[in-house]
Amino acid sequence: MADEAMQSGMAKGLAVDTGEESAARAELAHLATVLARANRLYHTEDAPDISDADYDALKRRNAEIEARFPHLKRADSPSETVGAAVADGFGKVTHRVRMLSLANAFSAEDISEFDDFIRKYLNHPAQDPLHYTAEPKIDGLSLSLRYEAGRLVEAATRGDGEVGENVTENARTIADIPHTLVNAPEILEVRGEVYMSHADFAALNDSQSAKGGKTFANPRNAAAGSLRQLDAKITAARPLRFFAYAWGAVSGPLADTQMGAIARLRALGFQTNPLTRLCAGPQEIMAHYQEIEQRRATLGYDIDGVVYKLDDLALQARLGFRATTPRWAIAHKFPAELAWTRLEAIDIQVGRTGALSPVARLTPVTVGGVVVSNATLHNEDYIAGRDSKGNQIREGRDIRVGDWVQVYRAGDVIPKIADVDLARRAAESTAYQFPETCPECGSLAIREPGDSSRRCSGGIICPAQGIERLRHFVSRGAFDIEGLGAKQVEYFFDDLDLPIKTPADIFSLARRDASNPLKKLKNREGFGDTSTTKLFAAIEARRRISLDRLIFALGIRHVGEVAATTLARHFGTWEAFEQVVTHARPDTSAWEDLLSIDGVGATMAISLTAAFQNPAERSAIDALVAELIEVTPVAWQAASDSPVTGKIVVFTGSLEKMTRAEAKARAESLGAKVAGSVSAKTDILVAGPGAGSKAKKAAELGVTVIDEDAWLALIGG
Repeated sequence: MADEAMQSGMAKGLAVDTGEESAARAELAHLATVLARANRLYHTEDAPDISDADYDALKRRNAEIEARFPHLKRADSPSETVGAAVADGFGKVTHRVRMLSLANAFSAEDISEFDDFIRKYLNHPAQDPLHYTAEPKIDGLSLSLRYEAGRLVEAATRGDGEVGENVTENARTIADIPHTLVNAPEILEVRGEVYMSHADFAALNDSQSAKGGKTFANPRNAAAGSLRQLDAKITAARPLRFFAYAWGAVSGPLADTQMGAIARLRALGFQTNPLTRLCAGPQEIMAHYQEIEQRRATLGYDIDGVVYKLDDLALQARLGFRATTPRWAIAHKFPAELAWTRLEAIDIQVGRTGALSPVARLTPVTVGGVVVSNATLHNEDYIAGRDSKGNQIREGRDIRVGDWVQVYRAGDVIPKIADVDLARRAAESTAYQFPETCPECGSLAIREPGDSSRRCSGGIICPAQGIERLRHFVSRGAFDIEGLGAKQVEYFFDDLDLPIKTPADIFSLARRDASNPLKKLKNREGFGDTSTTKLFAAIEARRRISLDRLIFALGIRHVGEVAATTLARHFGTWEAFEQVVTHARPDTSAWEDLLSIDGVGATMAISLTAAFQNPAERSAIDALVAELIEVTPVAWQAASDSPVTGKIVVFTGSLEKMTRAEAKARAESLGAKVAGSVSAKTDILVAGPGAGSKAKKAAELGVTVIDEDAWLALIGG
């Protein structure tokens, strides 16, 4: 499957890191399919056909594309899923506390960034150490054990993180799992990993082979397949083991620290990993990582990295969770492979926003078991041996056609170039000259100050941009019209009879087809009467669209799905949004209103206003809106019993008891809307020491001003 992913994406030279949105969209769709299949095979069928390293690479690739193009994130994004649905044959168990996955790290720099993030989030002084637990990441099957009054009453697999499989009777057969506990909390969910040792795995396969039975590909498959037997007697005959390392629902705290809780689990009778250590900061973390990596081959069981968790449980609680991962933990994976090959050519692709994206064409080479022939080159600075700030990378060595380059797959499906071998560079080699015109339309390619990419200035006259904008418009997070996907858009774009050049053309498709009696769409190959009727009905249904989807669908640079939702919640209606964006200029009330929205800065504001004030762009937007019947407001999900639900809150000055990020997250979780500046719409200004102009303006407007202590009292601490 890793080969398949590579061939489907990189065989066409997709360089999505650098701005090629059509490539990004296509690859995200493929990754969603590949990863869903991998999750099913791994979690549900216990028959994975790709390695953990390749799976991690696919997940990392998906995350990097989503980070680069957040507006392309799919509703079925692999980054929003944990595990897979439970299989038939087992009862279902809903986890009281979700079983989440972990974010991944691949380098010492990632670990330093993890520590820096936690410090900034918590406003933790640099001179005060933060302690972390570090333990081997077992390659097995996650299991949750529920004890009530000290008795094992339920065991469940992770499943999709919310619902798992009931494997209670099978879990009872594992010697490492106690049936009863003494001096345990009334309710205790112990979580850990079911695994099989190398020696036991070899003996099992020998036994299976001798009996003519099924042998297993690796210890993880053997453990998962053994635990998920419908006949518990089969499980009982398998040499399964269990390491405890976490907990879910608990009626009383196990300890004040992660390390203390692990010790408590060990005292209760669970096996915990003896290589778990308490580390004071990134340096000690890396030292222990290196120790575990050196001992990896002699442990007697499979691991694929080291897991770090913030030790202080109170700080863990403050940090909380993202959608699928905790903020206070990370998995440090072992490194990927490197390989040398020749760079045969550099191609340039053009994305929806006009970004020119360089792609390296490579002599095919095997890296980590995958044959690769392309790599991203990011932008012209990267090729020249500079980063975005002008600092040297690769010690200033540039990249040229004909060079021998080092390729790596550190978590990526699409490789990157790590280095260049100058000793093998040809004497006649010349530096690569990045094009200053668009290869698609010939328009000037302009690099604006602060931008890492050159962009085609052709706008809607550039066919590459035009078709990519339409693909974006029909994408899942935008209008998501059934039967009109990327391939159909490409089909209609240059069609002589029913062309679709702008979004409004989509909604006039049925009318234009009806007025053309000789060349009906239903008579074309690949359509037919039924599919055409369904397509027209799907288009008609989208004449009613939510405001956030509409804003996102416009494809305005810097406005992804999150920003579109933020804007939609702030303005409420299309009319209010359109009025402000149309009339916003620096030093106007509309501009002030726009910048008051938390998350909207000058860059996004300029991009929005430029689109609405550009005659061609505005004409296309107006034509689209004229075709719509209704633009509905965004549903606001909030805590209905919160004293700040629906209120607009602004934070200013220095917060002393929490960071700005923590305060914002807490306010939004309680249903408040956080703004970046004070306006007449502001309900509450939370002012810490050093509050300046915002506090003065709030006083002028009669906005309620409270300090941090009053805010905490208001929201309940």
